[in-house]
Amino acid sequence: MKKIIIALTLLISTITFSQTQYEQGMKKALGLWSEGKPTEAKALFERIALVEKENWLPNYYVALINTTEAFVPANRDKISALLEKAQQAENEANAISPNNPELLVVQALIYTAWIVYDPQSNGMKYTGKTMEQYYKALALAPNNPRVVFSKAEFEIGGAKFFGKDTKPMCAQVAKSIELFATFKPESPFHPNWGLDRAQEVLQNCNTK
Repeated sequence: MKKIIIALTLLISTITFSQTQYEQGMKKALGLWSEGKPTEAKALFERIALVEKENWLPNYYVALINTTEAFVPANRDKISALLEKAQQAENEANAISPNNPELLVVQALIYTAWIVYDPQSNGMKYTGKTMEQYYKALALAPNNPRVVFSKAEFEIGGAKFFGKDTKPMCAQVAKSIELFATFKPESPFHPNWGLDRAQEVLQNCNTK
């Protein structure tokens, strides 16, 4: 019995240590990203993903950071490489957690980045695929603020391009802000971004 207790104690200690290492790594990586150091953040998330093979979050952030970097005008020459890395990480995360609305949003953002990069060549190719991701995410998580907002923002872009009324989409942006107010992520490391951007988009809606 004493040996069993010792073994269990060692097991619990190992698990606790492992969780602590994970938490420290995730905090540091998120901190690096918030400090404007995406390259360092991605590298750390990639290392965490190699250890946390059953955890979709590290690859989620690798995909998200690469995608957001693809929208930066200064990175135009790097867009293809960034989006290829984003897609690889997205695929790995999706293999761990399929039908995940947060990952569906990232996939939609990857498609959107390709459209922005070359609208003439990629608009027809990826617009339908983007909306497919958002409709699927909305069916799975209708009260997820990132799903509601990201879909509305994409539709606003399309409406402006074709000269259509953006009021219905702006109403959805306002709805997403209400959802952000009550949204609670599952952990400190689960997705919790988007409120600032939604407020900015709504402000622009109100000035039109």
